[in-house]
Amino acid sequence: MPLTRNFKDTVKARAERDSEFRFGLFREAIEALLSDDLETGKVLLRDYVNATMGFKALAAEIDKSPKSLMRMLSDKGNPRADNLLGMIGHLKRREGAAISVTKSADGLHV
Repeated sequence: MPLTRNFKDTVKARAERDSEFRFGLFREAIEALLSDDLETGKVLLRDYVNATMGFKALAAEIDKSPKSLMRMLSDKGNPRADNLLGMIGHLKRREGAAISVTKSADGLHV
């Protein structure tokens, strides 16, 4: 059975109306990055940006090129730590989030 609605549109609509879902996307991206899974972290961070403000608006807010940000979070992207952490810090502030890391028996949690 074919999907009747584009997946990205569905995620974007849910992120707009559900702040817990939106923050969950962000949290999952951070958890993946902290768990040494850069590839998954980049994909989830890209999904978060696309579902929230988009790369054009983010680029304007942090004074970077949208293409540079998209390339940084692409499959072959290799972001520098200062660029990745700067973007995450900006998104964290924009989300109004405080991030803390805790250790449990099954690993780190954000």
